[in-house]
Amino acid sequence: MTRKELQQAVRVLRAGGIVAYPTESCFGLGCDPRYKHSLRNLIRLKGRSWEKGLLLISDRCERLAHYVDWPDTTIQQQVNASWPGPFSWALPARKGVSRWLRGRHASVVVRVTAHPPARALCQQLGGALVSTSANRHGRPAARSAAMVQREFRGQVDYILPGKIGAMTRPSEIRDAISGAIIRPA
Repeated sequence: MTRKELQQAVRVLRAGGIVAYPTESCFGLGCDPRYKHSLRNLIRLKGRSWEKGLLLISDRCERLAHYVDWPDTTIQQQVNASWPGPFSWALPARKGVSRWLRGRHASVVVRVTAHPPARALCQQLGGALVSTSANRHGRPAARSAAMVQREFRGQVDYILPGKIGAMTRPSEIRDAISGAIIRPA
């Protein structure tokens, strides 16, 4: 991934487009969560229900503050201690967070990624980024740029080149309040 490729991905995101990019375990599809039309387009592209909600990643916790209503400092410290890394947390959503992000839930799922290409993309964007696996609902996640191209045939606005991480499964998702595992690693 070159600086020029990273800048192009950010231009596409800021224009409301959808970008595929490497994550810890597979290629992800992302958009700028501030654009409702981008969220709708991404959900439609995947062929999944809006009710499931979407995950947000960032390069640092502060960029997620607009979306999360921290229940207390103990939970915030526990969550922050797990980051950066492959741990995603369901936390109460701030008032006004789009239902396209939350789905039918009162929470939003967030993660501070440790994967260098995804971190760089969030850093250059200057904010949180939607992160969902690059696949149509029910199909295997794309593990290469070539797989993204085959699966989506020009429907993704930009594919950021790079290598995925060594994980073979998606990140674990836990409910930050109850500690319950929503999705095992």
